[in-house]
Amino acid sequence: MKLNGSQILIESLLEQGVDTIFGYPGGSVLNIYDALYAYQDKLKHVLTAHEQGASHAADGYARATGKVGVVLATSGPGATNLITGIATAFMDSVPMVAITGNVGTSLIGLDSFQEVYIAGITMPITKHNFVVRNVEELHDVIREAFRIAQSGRPGPVLVDIPKDVTSNICEFFPMPKAQADEYVKADASVIKQAAELINNAKRPAILFGGGVLISQGEKELLELMQKAQIPATHTLMAAGVLGWGEKLNLGLIGMHGSMSAGRTIAGSDLVIAIGTRFSDRVATAKEKFIREAKVIHIDIDAAEINKNVASDMSVIGDVKEVLTALLPLVKKANHDEWLAQIVEWKKYDYQPKDKDGVLRPHQIIQAISDEIGEDGIIVTDVGQHQMWAAQYSKRTKSRSFLTSGGLGTMGYGYGASIGAQTAFPSRKVAHVTGDGSFHMNLNELCTSVSYGLPIVSIVINNNVLGMVRQWQTQFYGKRYSQTTLDRATDYVKLAEAFGGKGYRATTLEELKVALSDAYKSGKPCIIEAVIDRDEKVLPMIPAGQSIDEIIM
Repeated sequence: MKLNGSQILIESLLEQGVDTIFGYPGGSVLNIYDALYAYQDKLKHVLTAHEQGASHAADGYARATGKVGVVLATSGPGATNLITGIATAFMDSVPMVAITGNVGTSLIGLDSFQEVYIAGITMPITKHNFVVRNVEELHDVIREAFRIAQSGRPGPVLVDIPKDVTSNICEFFPMPKAQADEYVKADASVIKQAAELINNAKRPAILFGGGVLISQGEKELLELMQKAQIPATHTLMAAGVLGWGEKLNLGLIGMHGSMSAGRTIAGSDLVIAIGTRFSDRVATAKEKFIREAKVIHIDIDAAEINKNVASDMSVIGDVKEVLTALLPLVKKANHDEWLAQIVEWKKYDYQPKDKDGVLRPHQIIQAISDEIGEDGIIVTDVGQHQMWAAQYSKRTKSRSFLTSGGLGTMGYGYGASIGAQTAFPSRKVAHVTGDGSFHMNLNELCTSVSYGLPIVSIVINNNVLGMVRQWQTQFYGKRYSQTTLDRATDYVKLAEAFGGKGYRATTLEELKVALSDAYKSGKPCIIEAVIDRDEKVLPMIPAGQSIDEIIM
């Protein structure tokens, strides 16, 4: 059948199983939006307030579902407004297809109105990008974009389509859904050697990251831990992979992780690193992070091996498949003496204290977790609140804690909450943010109101840029340069002005009442939770230092 480029694009998206896209119209994509009008019953489009919000929404949708997120924007500023969202997805290995319009092919290179070379701009922050010059190529390009986004280590792919390509006509032949590439099979002999190292270890420890979540290897990871009695600690990207009550789960590691987790890795004789890249927020001092242990690094991306921390053995392959092959070769083990040592270290872990009449961060996160339950989804922005949420939210399900880990994008949270709530209308979504982050993309509140998305934003308000202030307090002689905000924003009135509902809480009891009422209302809500500006994220390992220099 003969279709124009816009129709081919939409048919190609439907072919890939896409049911929702996020975007914002403009001149170069008018033909696409005109075609979308006829597909309203098959393809849901969520119109955000800003293209950056749309890119974060596609990201949040992808993280919450495991499917490819799709975002659509026009040329020029529409396309460049996607860049932060694309980079966020790239750093955290999130599958996304970003579709941008561009000026007609005859106008490219002439500094035409709203023309920008978006393929060149995004080249360092995408797995691949395409510029479609002929309508005959469009169908194959979309199929290829989805294949690449999902294959191996997932990530974003950009497809740039000039306006005349969206209106030109050609023959369209439906095809089966494009499949991700088969994973590279790990070398069986290497897996056998890894098993031997594990079987001979006296003080083994597992360090796992987001790769376990992406590969859906949670079950296999837990089986390995329990069979060989190996304690495990996780990075920020892997929150929720293990149940909070699992006795071998040591929780978060890194700059703001527990002391016992850091001591365990430093004191082990074998570290099994699974689906993690040893970022500088985890291995804060690379030469002291792992002291005398051998390292087995399991990852699907060979580029991560020996990049940050040297490994004695690497297993390249999908985490789930590698662990499945490894499990029969690993012997049951008893490491009671090693675990007893870790229990001793745990006695010295930082424990926050309640304070009468004062709302404290750990209380806020605990109250949120209690209200939304195990099925709820927590989405954070970036800063102190992000770390408090990671430390105290006690997520027990994968894909229930969404955060920008690699790029550290303030303003990520609201858009990502829209994506998560769109994907799961019946689940409670809590957007945990700070007053600094919230002001960056609060405009997306109008989106949740327009679509009836009952997102509850909990703004932990200390009237400062808390994380930067904490560093200024610790390392810059309390010279608070441009970190004191003292904004006069009335969050209750703001929520009402957008069509939502607002609350203000200064005590734990007020917060609990506000949370309960907010979720019962079924409306987008803002809860301002007021805390002291000198609250700190503890423990803390200063940048470039080791667990020995931890600040408690």
